[in-house]
Amino acid sequence: MQNRKGFTLIELLIVVVIIGILAAIAIPKFANTKEKAYLASMKSDLRNMATTQESYFADFQLYTGGSSSNIAGVTASMAGFVPSAGVTVAATATGGTGWSATSTHTATTKTCAIFIGVAAVAPALVEGEPKCQ
Repeated sequence: MQNRKGFTLIELLIVVVIIGILAAIAIPKFANTKEKAYLASMKSDLRNMATTQESYFADFQLYTGGSSSNIAGVTASMAGFVPSAGVTVAATATGGTGWSATSTHTATTKTCAIFIGVAAVAPALVEGEPKCQ
C-alpha cells in the first residue's frame, strides 16, 4: 500500500459544512451591528441639535426650526447644524418655549426623536433624551 498524503473528499465536505454553519450564525449578528450604528448616529445628531438649539437660544432668545440633511454630499444647515451622512433631522420650534426634533436615516426605517420644553414626541418620553423606535 502506498503512503498517500492529503484529505479525503468527505473530510473536505465536513469542513465546508462547518464553515457554512459558522457563516450562517455570524451574518445576522453583523447586520444587527449596522442597525445599531445607524441608530447611534441618529441619536448623536439629535444631541448635537440640542446643543445647537440652546446656543441659538442663548444668542437670540428663541428656538429655530427647519430641516437639515447631509445626503450624497449635499449639505443644508439649520443655524450651523450639519447632521451625519445619510441622516435627516427635522426640527419644530415654538419660539421661546421649546422645540422638538426627529431624525431618520436613509439605511433604516426607524426614527429617533427628542424634545425640550414642549409635549412629548414619540418615541421620546423623557425631555432632553433622544429615543429611537
